[in-house]
Amino acid sequence: MGTSGTRSARERLVVIGGDAAGMSAASQARRLKGPDELEIVAFERGHFTSYSACGIPYWVGGDVGDRDLLIARTPKEHRARDIDLRLRTEVTELDLDRGRVRARDVDSGAESWTSYDKLVIATGARPIRPELPGMDAPGVHGVQTLDDGQALLDTLARTRGRRAVVVGAGYIGVEMAEAMINRGYEVTVVNRGEEPMSTLDPDMGRLVHEAMEGMGITMVNGAEVTKLSTGDDGRVRAVATEDAEFPADVVVLGIGVRPETALARAAGLPLGEHGGLLTDRSMRVRGHENVWAGGDCVEVLDLVSGQQRHIPLGTHANKHGQIIGANVGGGYATFPGVVGTAVSKVCDLEIARTGLREKDARRVGLRFEAVTIESTSRAGYYPSASPMTVKMLAELRTGRLLGLQIVGREGAGKRVDIAAVALTAGMTVDQMTVLDLGYAPPFSPVWDPVLVAARKAATRIRGAG
Repeated sequence: MGTSGTRSARERLVVIGGDAAGMSAASQARRLKGPDELEIVAFERGHFTSYSACGIPYWVGGDVGDRDLLIARTPKEHRARDIDLRLRTEVTELDLDRGRVRARDVDSGAESWTSYDKLVIATGARPIRPELPGMDAPGVHGVQTLDDGQALLDTLARTRGRRAVVVGAGYIGVEMAEAMINRGYEVTVVNRGEEPMSTLDPDMGRLVHEAMEGMGITMVNGAEVTKLSTGDDGRVRAVATEDAEFPADVVVLGIGVRPETALARAAGLPLGEHGGLLTDRSMRVRGHENVWAGGDCVEVLDLVSGQQRHIPLGTHANKHGQIIGANVGGGYATFPGVVGTAVSKVCDLEIARTGLREKDARRVGLRFEAVTIESTSRAGYYPSASPMTVKMLAELRTGRLLGLQIVGREGAGKRVDIAAVALTAGMTVDQMTVLDLGYAPPFSPVWDPVLVAARKAATRIRGAG
């Protein structure tokens, strides 16, 4: 085991993780400082860099025809910008006292230490994989990386049966259910929650449940998986709960993810209650002058509740990387926090949310009014107008917007951005009612559904005193 390189006058930035946050940080730092000022070494344990993990379900489902379309920047492109990118290399230890990391070549097993002046931790998140019998059997797949997506496609190509079981009904779960439907599979979703999409309130999740069943997906809610049964060949054959068993030729895990912070924990870096790294507004790890972190391995400030949350989304990761790169490169940038905006779809159903759910508001001691309205995506008389349901939460007395959820067909999902801006600006529902939004019959009713919900919430707040 040796030490990589001899220290020189120029600084060395070491980046752990080659996807959105890590390579955005490296690229931004390189824009600000040339190779003569800053050496950049990036470690990535997989085969790919700078890709859209969010696009994997659509690649698996066939909407995206080529894996490489999901790659924003190749290793070759990064290296052409004087970034020493080392693929198939996993960092196994952080030595904060001596300013170095130990890395292992995944293929050869060779290990070496690399020193740093500045360190960026962008280790992402890992899929939750319960320790249950059969969970590691062939035919059981998590979907987090391009390598995972390719492995699943390879299994589908070899599998004769057409029965798929998806475990979990969050974003990945419902998106993978759609992917398997598109592949011609008979799909069962086993979900431990009351309804799918636990990021919604149960009454809105019920709408998703009904729509998924209308698409031919079998929904099994309130069910805890106890084991995965295998055949004589060792491959998965069924998913079992306490009450039933569901035949499966392939199983996809969509249970969620946790921050990948084992390295950080072992090194004594500060972690939050969700297991993510804690940073200041510049994305510098708290209490460590030369260590930054971003992406799915960190916790972020929720601007609505005032609490720390773990929200693993590519939008945040790319912003974190830009901010880290600016600060590492001698500039200045900060990340103020998030409001929790997300949008997804299953087949032609669009699902969106921002801000707090009812249980979130109660947990932080907020009193609120909740209203739900039915509307359409276009003027009711215009062809192809589709229904949508909008739920809005507003704080009692102040009328401050607290959250919004939307379930509907084409044209529903991106309306959540109206509420995301209003939340960020701290607007009241009364102020929202006079927002000057674009209107024409092909795009919206004369009163946009979000504003209809705001009017109803404002009226309810006034009526409450």
